[in-house]
Amino acid sequence: MKKNWKKKLHVAAVGGALALQGLLVITETATAAETYVIPVVLPLSGNAAFLGQGERDALKIQADLINARGDLKGTELQYKFYDDQSSPQVAVQLANQIVADHPAIVIGSGLVAMCNAMTPIFANGPVQYCLSPGVHPPEGSLVFSAFVSTHDAAIALIRYYRGRGFTKLGMITSTDASGQDGARGFNEAIAMPENKGLEFVASVKFAPADVSVAAQVEEVRTSGAEALIVWTSGAPFGTVLKSIAQTGLGIPVATTDANMTFAQMQQYAAFMPKEALFMSTQWSSQPGSKDLDPAVLAAQKDMNDSYKAAGMKPDVASAHAWDTGLLVIKALQEFGISATGEQIRTSISKTVGWRGVNGIYDFVAMPQRGLNVSQAVVTRWKSDSKTWDLVSKPGGDLIGSAR
Repeated sequence: MKKNWKKKLHVAAVGGALALQGLLVITETATAAETYVIPVVLPLSGNAAFLGQGERDALKIQADLINARGDLKGTELQYKFYDDQSSPQVAVQLANQIVADHPAIVIGSGLVAMCNAMTPIFANGPVQYCLSPGVHPPEGSLVFSAFVSTHDAAIALIRYYRGRGFTKLGMITSTDASGQDGARGFNEAIAMPENKGLEFVASVKFAPADVSVAAQVEEVRTSGAEALIVWTSGAPFGTVLKSIAQTGLGIPVATTDANMTFAQMQQYAAFMPKEALFMSTQWSSQPGSKDLDPAVLAAQKDMNDSYKAAGMKPDVASAHAWDTGLLVIKALQEFGISATGEQIRTSISKTVGWRGVNGIYDFVAMPQRGLNVSQAVVTRWKSDSKTWDLVSKPGGDLIGSAR
């Protein structure tokens, strides 16, 4: 089935069956077309491979859709992938290699540490579009960050927990850049006046390389915490879940969107908490999504149909990469494939009212990101239907009986 998905996209783009002669002409034109290459740095191996491989798949599926539709008017889009191995040191080496080729735009990496490691190397260009929501670029910079900010996600999750009547919370964070960013965001969120009366009764850390977090989980258990936040991604998240299962901790467990992948859900099924919550946007037409803007729903259908043609299902890795890729294409359509990094930055920075799978973007109101807490939702993993259901409204307030 998978080997036919490019053909399905092509047929959809040209509007149905064509004569053999027409197909030959299109094929010859595509072969001779100019190619526009965008470097993409992702954690294709190492602790964050779940996420990086999903983001790679999203961009590959999207590139075939873009090329089939002819979005770049005869120019073939090609993503060139580099594996940073979930290592900031490797990311730096790749960034030095890439910058020597003087591209206008680089996408990646998928995690905070690797993005931050590359940013100084790209200080004078190219534009860097980081797929991690845990990066918080200064306004007007050449760096953009995908998805809803981790700090806005923290506000929504604390609001959701407060709505359920929880006042005593536990938090386990990794000592890497992603975990540290999450800890800052949640400490700021719980200190907001609206959250008066809530407190972290246990806040513990662990190293991503640790093989057990049993001591930290036990500290949470004895603290009387009513709900837990685990802010780490990839394989270390699995380590924490195993310790939670072994300790017998039975409270709700919420985590970063970075863990919202089908590959992880399958691998961690045997020790997944009874109630596993994930921060997200309304990237997929889930229950509760029916009130979304029609153009947002259309964007989601575009992505879902493309994945279906590929014999795959989108998850949050798709949502991280999908809008990012299309925003870059929008800039190239505006300025042409000879666009400079500054022109790409200008195009994205001035984008207002653009509809993507994650919502309606406004880069003037929300510089370098385009989204804010009003697009952040809490979802719950449903192991029986193997999907994530919405349990909060955008912003974190409860919907219905989402307790």
